[in-house]
Amino acid sequence: MLFFNMVLTVLTFVAYILPFLAPNIFPILSVFTLLLPLMLVFNFLFFLYWLLQFKKQMLLSGIVLLLGITFISKFYKFSQEELPVHQDDFTLMSYNVRMFNLYKWVPNANITDSIKSFVRKHNPDVLCFQEYAPLDNVYFNNYKHKYIFSSEDTHKTGQAIYSKFPIVSKGDIKFPNSSNNVIYADLKKGNDTIRVYSMHMQSIKISPDIHETIDEEKSKVIFKRLSEAFTKQQLQAELIEKHKKECKYPVIICGDLNNSAFSYVYRSVKGDMNDVFEEVGSGFGKSYNFKYYPARIDYVFSDDNFEIKSFTTFDTIVNSDHFPIMARMAITPVTERQKE
Repeated sequence: MLFFNMVLTVLTFVAYILPFLAPNIFPILSVFTLLLPLMLVFNFLFFLYWLLQFKKQMLLSGIVLLLGITFISKFYKFSQEELPVHQDDFTLMSYNVRMFNLYKWVPNANITDSIKSFVRKHNPDVLCFQEYAPLDNVYFNNYKHKYIFSSEDTHKTGQAIYSKFPIVSKGDIKFPNSSNNVIYADLKKGNDTIRVYSMHMQSIKISPDIHETIDEEKSKVIFKRLSEAFTKQQLQAELIEKHKKECKYPVIICGDLNNSAFSYVYRSVKGDMNDVFEEVGSGFGKSYNFKYYPARIDYVFSDDNFEIKSFTTFDTIVNSDHFPIMARMAITPVTERQKE
């Protein structure tokens, strides 16, 4: 048991270091970050195992858990009291809708109507869609302002930002050799202008049903796809980071990162921004419908110009392979920001 505990300790420390190493340096090792939550769980079990025997070996996993406490908060958050609603608050929802079930992935013919009803019920002020398909029956009439970006594929899939606030400027960040991209809109809220980025990072092209049968050959394919996707994501993250730095407005980044909170890509996109789930979320924050594993790959990041009030993951709404997420926040008044 001690031997296995020591091996786990070494592997966990390696996983701690990987978010600081670019995927193009060790593309295969970057996949290792996906296993970090599992390693934390096993370290905790080892800690309990030695603790119940009153043995000093418990210090081994205890130190590992202590050093990785910031990683633990990215994996699971205990419930926190939400801040009261104020009239100046606004809500933002991000949702990868998987083309509104265009290819019948979900055995439900009313997915589009279900998504529209869900949006109407929660009524976010800003609504960001990834894998958006501009179908005839897709419309959200309670939003006066919108920016729809369509790709050049057959179904013109893309992204969309719907807003109750006027859109004063908009654009996109193209990713080389990829059908994924980022769109952004500058929204006029009172005296403030807010930039909202909606991202859809490089897809890893692995089905949520991959757990059913995995042989050696399939494992090699999965690792190859993951390492290639993470390498592309590195370049994409750097493009977002550069574009964000040139923005003069308060910034929110949301959408489908297609990577975990323990990755280099997450660290690069987030930068010095706040992960809204870490600030006010609860539970695992599961945003991808992967069986047996609470995968969180959809995020909302906000800079320090925003006060974060609440964050919700709707992980029982099965209209897509992703679950919708929503944040409530308020922007710091311009006068206060100028003082800072």
